[in-house]
Amino acid sequence: MRRLERGLHARILATLAVAMTGSVAQGQFITTDFPQSPRPEAATEPQTHAFVGMWVTEDGHIRHDLLPNGRYDEARGSRESAYQGRYHVTGDIIQYWDDTGFYADGQFRDGVLYHGGYIFYRKE
Repeated sequence: MRRLERGLHARILATLAVAMTGSVAQGQFITTDFPQSPRPEAATEPQTHAFVGMWVTEDGHIRHDLLPNGRYDEARGSRESAYQGRYHVTGDIIQYWDDTGFYADGQFRDGVLYHGGYIFYRKE
């Protein structure tokens, strides 16, 4: 299954679980209402929000560098620039469009980034 299909499949299953149980497990994040944003093929936009900078998982394995030019560079372990692409922030929602066509989103809450089942912290 392609990455996009796996992500969509996981989101559908999680949304169904919430609908059936009426609750979300602690730490689980479900997005059901996406803000309008530029299409994936839209040009990169300069970013001036407070979220520009480096975000890392607690163990430092995954690192997202949100660049001020609207691009991101993700490193995983010793693999620098494992994924790159464009991102856009609307309010506290971040949307990613990987250069390979993969789409993902996340949310900033209380100075923490929740994205793809991971929790990222600002690296000073």
